[in-house]
Amino acid sequence: MGKIGDLCTAPDRHSGIPTHGISFGEAVRVWARVAALSFGGPAGQIAIMHRILVDEKRWIGEVRFLHALNYCMLLPGPEAQQLAVYFGWLLHKTKGGLVAGALFVLPGFLSILALSYIYAVFGNVGIVEGLFFGLKAAVLTIVVQAVVRIGQRALRNTVMVAIAVAAFVAIFFFRLPFPLIILAAGLAGYIGGRTGSPLFRLGGGHNAGDNALMDKDSALGEDTPRHARPNLAWSLKISGIFLLLWLLPVAICLALLGGDSVFSQIAVFFSQMAMVTFGGAYAVLAYVAQEAVQHYGWLRPGEMLDGLGMAETTPGPLIMVVQFVGFMGAFRDPGPLNPMVAGTLGAMLTTWVTFVPCFLWIFLGAPYIEVLRGNAALTGAMSAITAAVVGVVMNLATWFALHTLFGQLSPWLGYGVLVDVPVWQTANVPAIVLTLAAAIATLRFGARMIPTLLACSIAGMVWYLAGGNV
Repeated sequence: MGKIGDLCTAPDRHSGIPTHGISFGEAVRVWARVAALSFGGPAGQIAIMHRILVDEKRWIGEVRFLHALNYCMLLPGPEAQQLAVYFGWLLHKTKGGLVAGALFVLPGFLSILALSYIYAVFGNVGIVEGLFFGLKAAVLTIVVQAVVRIGQRALRNTVMVAIAVAAFVAIFFFRLPFPLIILAAGLAGYIGGRTGSPLFRLGGGHNAGDNALMDKDSALGEDTPRHARPNLAWSLKISGIFLLLWLLPVAICLALLGGDSVFSQIAVFFSQMAMVTFGGAYAVLAYVAQEAVQHYGWLRPGEMLDGLGMAETTPGPLIMVVQFVGFMGAFRDPGPLNPMVAGTLGAMLTTWVTFVPCFLWIFLGAPYIEVLRGNAALTGAMSAITAAVVGVVMNLATWFALHTLFGQLSPWLGYGVLVDVPVWQTANVPAIVLTLAAAIATLRFGARMIPTLLACSIAGMVWYLAGGNV
């Protein structure tokens, strides 16, 4: 493990079995299980981690889980993967965080890479287009379902609902930058928390259920482990190492290939995304899609939803869709390389600069967040940010609906705002029917995600074979 391995014990020099009694081998098996079951985007992945870590294993208490989740919501990048890194680190120091985070990403990376090969070779074949036509309808329903799930957890009172609505209006109608929305929500929550209002507590003023696991009754307990306490020397070393791991490939691409190379563009763009995009995959995909299609030309309109369909049907973070973006960008502009080789390198580079910063944010900030558990002002800020994310996810659902169900959009200016509205004559009736069917199946009858995706994919292929336009 080298220097990183040495840092695993830097804050805590004691050896032997951890005080919480959970062996590293057992933890690796659990993280592998979490990775294998991590379908359905952040809402589903967080639910899986909660079920396994809190309900089944009883390793982490309810309040500690929510505290860590709200911190990860505050960070740029995929909150579910960061949550895995956080708990892996909390249980078994740096090596635990590395294993938990890497296992969370690896199955999805390999799966989407294989699907990207198939898409690049057969993407223009009609029946494959039919498959992805069906997937888009199901994916739109899953995004809406994510809004409902996250909202049920975060919007427990009228104040949190108001924050979510304000966030949606700000980003959809006024196109305010997402970091500004997060800052405003966090400030409002901080002030609310300082006043002692129960509306800004974890759970939105409602206590956890009677069956919730108290921190003191969990394997980790309610105290902060010795290695998880703030240690400035360790923080500086670990942040320096991960900063170098993150930015060195970017510097190499720029120095050897120049700024106009597709690899340099991928490295710089997704490194910037890793720093400024908050709220996880649902909050950033509209921004990535716009830049990838309109500015860089890496994707054609509609292909972002194809990539999202891949990410929804494979384990791992939903943000792995950016790997597909990097693959297609390099595949279509390979330079002297074989297109498949270029695409593979583009996918690897995108994944690297997207996920390495996630380890940096956790290892650098988590020790200081741990000691702030119970701080009412910080809890209020994090609860408000989680509510704002609900509004941003609703914005993404609206964006996907407009681009999936209508062939054309038209800009409309009124009341001082500029928005894209659908051209009703271009409504895609088969897509609307399939989306409604998927929504009824999942939201009304509780159909599971994988069967819904499979059924919609088959329906799309049948529609194509019947002579329908996809």
